[in-house]
Amino acid sequence: MRPLSHERVKIGSMIASRRETLGLTQKDLARRLKTSQSAVARMERGDQNFSTVMLLRISKVLAKSIISVSGASLNFEIEGGHRLSGKIKTNSAKNSAVVLLAASLLNRGRTVLRSMPKIEEVRRLIEILESLGVYVRWQNEKDLEIIPPQRLNLKNLNIEAAKKTRSILLFLGPLIHLARQFSIPEPGGCRLGLRTARPHFLALREFGVNISSHEYQYDVVAKNLHPAEVVLYESGDTVTENAIMAAAGIPGKTMIKFASANYMGQELCFFLELLGVKIEGIGTSTLTVEGIETIQKDVSYHLAEDPIESMLFLSIAATTNSPITIERCPIDFLELELLKLKEMGFRYKILKRYVSSNGRTKLVDIKTFLSRLTALPEKIYARPFPGINIDNLPFFVPIATQARGETLIHDWVFENRAVYYLELTKLGASVTMADPHRVFIKGPTKLTAAEVICPPALRPSALILIAMLAATGTSILRNVYSINRGYEDLTERLQKLGAKIKVLRSF
Repeated sequence: MRPLSHERVKIGSMIASRRETLGLTQKDLARRLKTSQSAVARMERGDQNFSTVMLLRISKVLAKSIISVSGASLNFEIEGGHRLSGKIKTNSAKNSAVVLLAASLLNRGRTVLRSMPKIEEVRRLIEILESLGVYVRWQNEKDLEIIPPQRLNLKNLNIEAAKKTRSILLFLGPLIHLARQFSIPEPGGCRLGLRTARPHFLALREFGVNISSHEYQYDVVAKNLHPAEVVLYESGDTVTENAIMAAAGIPGKTMIKFASANYMGQELCFFLELLGVKIEGIGTSTLTVEGIETIQKDVSYHLAEDPIESMLFLSIAATTNSPITIERCPIDFLELELLKLKEMGFRYKILKRYVSSNGRTKLVDIKTFLSRLTALPEKIYARPFPGINIDNLPFFVPIATQARGETLIHDWVFENRAVYYLELTKLGASVTMADPHRVFIKGPTKLTAAEVICPPALRPSALILIAMLAATGTSILRNVYSINRGYEDLTERLQKLGAKIKVLRSF
């Protein structure tokens, strides 16, 4: 690949800016890229041609996507139908990472978030923080240092980055403590139908916040904030997190009812406790938060592992009928999923139990075995914790294609997500849509290779990847940005299990 001269200058400028933000010298960057300092200098001047491999290496080292500047899209080539084996470790949780990045704005001191995943969603939020004037620096491969400015520059908010992620909604709760009036763009992220922000507006209204929608943005007025008794309009994860962050910065006791007790909300509470916020009822649907007017404390918090990623690997094991070991699984958020799988005939064993580096989250290692799957007689559906996780439900779809009988998947939360399940018919799966929320899947089906474009949603894209690993022949999964939003180094990690998967680039 040979970018035009003006493209090389643009890429070079981005590399130099990002290098300086991370506090690296040209020599430091050269050492990490395994090249010479003079080569780095040529890159930054725009005098150096870039190979695709080098652009990807630079993107990884700088924790910022550089390759997108050149108009490249990433695709996966997957030779499926092979049984996998070996060990794979669960990474830290994407949904915890994004809410803690937002929550770091509550702290006027220095925050270090350890074991942060280097995924696209995190990169977008870092771009937003940096645009506001927040100092953000990777201390090493995994630990992120965050220091707020004396005053945020809200008028400089990176609109393009904010539009790409629904996680921008999580900035509402912290920002009401930092500005009386501000605006944020309507969120992007996964396209899963009507995902109204109204529950957020109603929750924050109880604290004295008025939010109106105007020309694709939300205008926020936050005056005379006060503690409240808040009944959430729905038991959603992000609305619960916004209510918690709003309460954390308001002196006095706030009660939040019908709260989500999911893993990312619990992690937010653990982090806020480090900052001195008192929270009762963690892990239940009723929280009492005793807020603090000014939070200024140097803290370090280690993220826990992602139960949704553990479920991805469980789904891969079940769909490809592979004996693998999945390490560092947050068991409290997988027990019902495992019970359903057990009743389907999925064989597994818990090898050991221990605690995550945050000192709170319980982990296990799970070994899977060859299994013969049978469809459950009851529907499989999600509900707020402690039910099957809403993000874990799609992983039952490829599993169901290999289970004898007919499985009913009821995805009642999102209007459009079940539509994406029909993409598996391109691989030979028998999927029948009963209505926008319910699909019937007959199995077992011999899946065969196909070329499929990723849906604009993370979990539906991941389930196509899983089915391709089981499908005989060579498949192409195009435009995998949706997958990279939530999973770090997934191809390399799957390759270590023996998966025949590689990255292709198109321009």
